[in-house]
Formats: sequence, structure tokens, C-alpha cells
Amino acid sequence: MNDTLDITINKAAQSKLTVTDFSQLPFGKVFSDHMFIAEYDNETWSNLQILPFGPIPMSPAISALHYGQAIFEGMKAYRQADGKISVFRPEKNLERFNKSAARMSMPAITTEIFMQGIAALIEIDEKWVPAQEGYSLYIRPVMFATDPYLGVRASDTYTFALLTTPTGPYYSKALKVKIETEFTRADEGGVGFAKTAGNYARSLHPFAEAQKEGFDQLIWTDAVSHEYIEEAGTANLIFVIDGKLVTPSVRSTVLDGITRDTIIQLATKAGIEVEERRVSVKEVIEGIENGRLTDAFAAGTAATVTPIGEISYLGKLYTLTNPETRTISRDIAKTLNDIRYGLAPDEFGWNWIL
Repeated sequence: MNDTLDITINKAAQSKLTVTDFSQLPFGKVFSDHMFIAEYDNETWSNLQILPFGPIPMSPAISALHYGQAIFEGMKAYRQADGKISVFRPEKNLERFNKSAARMSMPAITTEIFMQGIAALIEIDEKWVPAQEGYSLYIRPVMFATDPYLGVRASDTYTFALLTTPTGPYYSKALKVKIETEFTRADEGGVGFAKTAGNYARSLHPFAEAQKEGFDQLIWTDAVSHEYIEEAGTANLIFVIDGKLVTPSVRSTVLDGITRDTIIQLATKAGIEVEERRVSVKEVIEGIENGRLTDAFAAGTAATVTPIGEISYLGKLYTLTNPETRTISRDIAKTLNDIRYGLAPDEFGWNWIL
């Protein structure tokens, strides 16, 4: 970062801290006192503000509502053991955010606005960063098109916002998942690699149907044959087969997960062989049946490292090994959390200390 930005600050008249129960923090429902906003027009970002969290005025004709120009990211700030606050690998989120923006014909956000906006917002809402073990402050950058124009073209104006929400563990138990063979999340040449709103919208109906059947998540497969595993929609998927860490390779239909990348680096440093490649449904099912697959877990900013306990495929339910006996994923999860909370050396320089 170079120049210090001019950010207008309008503080909330009264904090919601006194009426917030930090022992009950459902993901994404409790927001801190403030938000950061920037506006784009005439090829320039301006009007940088920190405002009380709340509604913002907009036209019902804005492009985002009609043509889906909306992208977002997700990252976390942690209260470290010494009381300091760190944000985990925000530069990777910025990189992916701008990759999504380019695919959706949206402007890039500058490093200065992204990083200084986060720093300024957390400085004001510092008390919203939880101190409990396993808790964090989730940070949601979002950008959406704001032209009030009913025509199919890229917008000329945009709003960028930063929202924060204190949160506890996303999942409280091992996941029961279903391998999806009818619906698809993403197609080759599409926008599956981008964190754009439409990717998640198209997954809602299949996910709701799976929930009715008692499943926590879907495992998405390729759109052509449904023979290859891609991701879980809210997280990447990682398996342990023959003692190796095996994960679907990043492609146009698979999100390049930051937690996924972090786990790969930690596993490699620990001497665990890692394979990034296409992973077939057949390989996973046969691996469960013959005992070669000893671990499966979801990896994401919200999910962190969440074990998969059961996998359903074509109506048959397969039970995996007890998560308590899975040493590889448990050790990696502990190492990752220790780094995030300042309990272990940050040898990779991942923590951005505020």
C-alpha cells in the first residue's frame, strides 16, 4: 500500500455490542456496527466511507438485480493469543476478487481501497472480533452493478462494500453429503471459478431438495458426465487416498479456494504427498468400499476443515471412518488454527497483523 486514503467516517450513535449475545452467533446473521462503502463512476473509485451498518438507497432498476453483475469474497479476522488482530491471507482474496470482477466485466478494486478499507473498518469495530476459541470475525467484500438501466450491457457504475459479522464454527458435526447427479453447479467456459452471485443462486433449489432428504451439503459433479467430483459449493473437497492428499484440480468449474491452497502447503511441508487432479466418483466410492479412502473433508473460509462422515450416491449411503481417528486432517486443522490464532509460528507470513 502506498498513499493513505481519505476515508470519511460516520460512527453509529449507539453500539449493538451491549445487546449481542456472543455465545449465540449464527453464521451471517449478526452484523457489527459499521460497514465500508466505495463507489465507482467515470472509471474512478471515490466516496470512500465508513457508515453505520444498515440499508443503502438504490434504484429497483440497478443492473445487479436484473443481469446478475455481483461478486463477493469471504475472509476472517482472528483475535490472536496476545490480543492482536490478524486477517488471514487477505491478498489472496483480493487476487480472486479481481479475477471474478474481470470475468463479470466489472472494474478491479485497488489494493489500497481493499486493504485500507478492511483495516479502517476493523479498527472502528475492533471489539466485535471474538476472543473465544474457534470464533472469528467474518469479512464479506461485495461489489454490485448500480446503473439504473434496463439494458443488457455492463454497468458503468458500481458499489463496493465491506461487511463484518462475528461468527462461531460453521458446522458443528461431521457432514452427511449427497453426490449430485442431476443438477449442475457450473459448466466449462462458464463462471464456476468466480465468486459471483449466480453460481450460488443456481445451487439453492438442489440444495433445498437435498436438505429435505437429511443432507448437509451436496457434492457437485461435472456437467457433462457427472463422473467427476468438483466441489461442495460452499467449500472445496479433499480426500485422503492411500495416505495421499487428493483434491480435484482447479479448473473453470472449480473455485480456487484459499483454504484449499493453505492446506496443500501445510501438507507438503509436513511431508504428505499431494495430488491435484481429476477425482472420479467411482474412485471415491470404491475407495470407501476397499478401505483405501480413509478421510474426506470440506475446506473453506467458513467451513475451515470439516470432516465428511457419510456420502450418498445413487441412493446408497456410505459411512466413512470415525473423524476422531483421522490423523491427517485433524493435524492439519490444528496447525492451521494455531497459526491463525497466533499459537504457532507463522512461517508462511499468512497473518496480516493490524
